[in-house]
Amino acid sequence: VQLQASGGGLVHPGGSLRLSCAASGLTFDNYALGWFRQAPGKERERVSCISSSGSRSYYADSVKGRFTVSRDNAKNTAYLQMNFLKPEDTAVYYCANWVVRFCDLNLNDNYLEHWGQGTKVTVSS
Repeated sequence: VQLQASGGGLVHPGGSLRLSCAASGLTFDNYALGWFRQAPGKERERVSCISSSGSRSYYADSVKGRFTVSRDNAKNTAYLQMNFLKPEDTAVYYCANWVVRFCDLNLNDNYLEHWGQGTKVTVSS
C-alpha cells in the first residue's frame, strides 16, 4: 500500500496550491481520507477529511473557507485545494487513510492506517 502526497512548494501569501494524494494497493473508495500537517516545532494538526464516497468533508477551523478537499475515486486520488494561503500554513502536509468510510476529524489516531510521505508547503513573501 502506498499513499503519495505531492504538489507542495513555495508560494506567496494569498496564493494557492493544490495537493494530491495518489493511492495504490488499497481499495481506495472503501476508506475516508485525511489531510494533516506539521509545522516545525509544532504538533501534527488535522486539517481536513473526506468520506469514502466524497459526500462528506470537514475542516479544521484554521483552514475553513480557504481549503477544499475532494477525491476522484476512479483515479484513486484525493486533493486539497488551498487558497488564500497564509504564512502560518507553512508545514509538511501528509495524507492518510482512515480504516472507516465516514469522516470525523476527532476520530482516534488508532483509526489511521497508511500515511503518505509528506509534501512541504512554504508560504512566504
